[in-house]
Amino acid sequence: MRKARGKVQDLPTGFRFHDLRHYLASLLIASGADVKVVQARLRHASADTYGHLWPDSDESTRAAIDAVLVARTELRQNQTDTAR
Repeated sequence: MRKARGKVQDLPTGFRFHDLRHYLASLLIASGADVKVVQARLRHASADTYGHLWPDSDESTRAAIDAVLVARTELRQNQTDTAR
């Protein structure tokens, strides 16, 4: 790696080629790549390494559950109204 680094001009001070892995991971995550895809591409044993970069999905999870519960409630209400 040191030989390769010497051949590349104008690299910032402190640059490490390993930084490119982090950059790739952040690009994949920002573009919406799945956790397992990023883990496989970077050959990590665990998805924990970049877990902090994924957007918080609590709100979308809550919205999905709410939508299912509302639809189910409406279906039951319609079935009750039809049975009368």
